Amino acid sequence: MTVVVLIAAPEGLRGHLTRWLVETAPGVFVGTPNARIRDQLWKVLAERINDGQAVMIEPADTEQRWAVRTAGRDRWTPIDFDGVMLMARPRKTGESWRRTNPK
Repeated sequence: MTVVVLIAAPEGLRGHLTRWLVETAPGVFVGTPNARIRDQLWKVLAERINDGQAVMIEPADTEQRWAVRTAGRDRWTPIDFDGVMLMARPRKTGESWRRTNPK
């Protein structure tokens, strides 16, 4: 199964995805396209997302049985942490990686 989530996507991009996937909620698409179709869909998404965000979760031969691709502006980034895929959120300008503990 493949899941695609679009945030602030340009017009027409959602319509393009409905050729291969079903839109189950606004901006959330689900389906079972083969690997060739998934790669072509991702190519179109990555080229046309502009200032929006796109996330594709697809089947993979990993411990979690899935992989993730991201594209767009201010996107969350997949990080491999000892074989487990985690998502790192983007930092705000000037934000430190350390959290402060208010007293």
